[in-house]
Amino acid sequence: MTVTADQPSDLDALLDPEKPGPREIKSRKAKKERSPLWARLTLSAGIVLLVASAGGLAGGKVLLDKTTENIALENLTGDAKKTAEEGGGADLEGPIDMLLMGVDARERWAADELRSDTIIILHIPASHDQAYLISIPRDTEVEAPAFEPSKYAGGTVKATEAFYWGAQNGAGWTGGAQLLSKTLKNMTGISFDGAGIINFGGFKKVIDELGGVKMCVDQQVTSKHMKLIDGKPMWLADARKSGKPMKDVVHKVGCKDMEGWEALDYARQRYGLKNGDYDRQRHQQQLIKAMAKKAAGSGTLSNPVKVGSVIQAAGEALVLDIGDIELTDFVLGLSGVAANDLVLLRTNNGTFSGNGAGREVLNEKSKEMFQAVKDDNLAQFVLDNPDVVATEK
Repeated sequence: MTVTADQPSDLDALLDPEKPGPREIKSRKAKKERSPLWARLTLSAGIVLLVASAGGLAGGKVLLDKTTENIALENLTGDAKKTAEEGGGADLEGPIDMLLMGVDARERWAADELRSDTIIILHIPASHDQAYLISIPRDTEVEAPAFEPSKYAGGTVKATEAFYWGAQNGAGWTGGAQLLSKTLKNMTGISFDGAGIINFGGFKKVIDELGGVKMCVDQQVTSKHMKLIDGKPMWLADARKSGKPMKDVVHKVGCKDMEGWEALDYARQRYGLKNGDYDRQRHQQQLIKAMAKKAAGSGTLSNPVKVGSVIQAAGEALVLDIGDIELTDFVLGLSGVAANDLVLLRTNNGTFSGNGAGREVLNEKSKEMFQAVKDDNLAQFVLDNPDVVATEK
């Protein structure tokens, strides 16, 4: 777990009982100003770089109003939205839970042919000083309820398929997100303040606007999606059609700066990795954090033109649900979360967890982790179970 130099972590307190944790420190002194993360929160998969804070941007709210106007706002959570009784509402008080969904929508694919292969729950505790990312394995067996907008009768499916069934019969991305939200609420007990869908294809442009990101490859893997033609990357299907000699895209062990296509391609791989989709989940979370760090350290925040171009690129690939909160208020209100406070957590100890029928399910520790999210007690759970923290560079 990485923390800022002036802010000890709860894990520090666990290792040294005499050392005060962050909550105790906050009771002693006001929290110092830190580089903002919110909406550097990507969705990987994630929500992406709605970068800003009132102090970090020239023009503050006025500039944000302008640069975020192309981001689509939809009701993605349906009746899985957090109620007022659960702490939801038109303000940013209390803990915040977001469902982040990644889809790979190429032009030749219709909306009702998509699955959400990336599913991440973003949890920000009531203190608003940290953010946690928890991936839901795409093949987790779930009970999807009946969903009238798509005429789906309900049934036992994989988590990735819940989005598909919700999108049928014209319900589209909104229907897919609503059914997946409801399915996950039933499974974990977590209601959502909002949600986001990112189109992987559009995500490449965001990374390129940032000037690429630094990624550390932990095990060599050959791409199943792309080939090199004359030294340039191409989708496998397009490369085959070219009739030209193809060369493998091989992601070799080590740290390097990656362009958008390369970083996304690496984060998409699951075949050929030791733990399959679990390794892909780690790499997707790693990419989110890499983007957050790049935004924080590249001068993006102090350059209104650069901020505008990054948010413009994000808006082209992003659909967002933030309930009744104004988008700019949403961004500015969560500016206290810094890139170093983004903690990556593993489900199922980072490996396959099957039931008697060979289907993937959440193990008991993962169920306890989601209960801790619901109870806003995740920091203590992590202290008690430090092995759930993914130590990605």
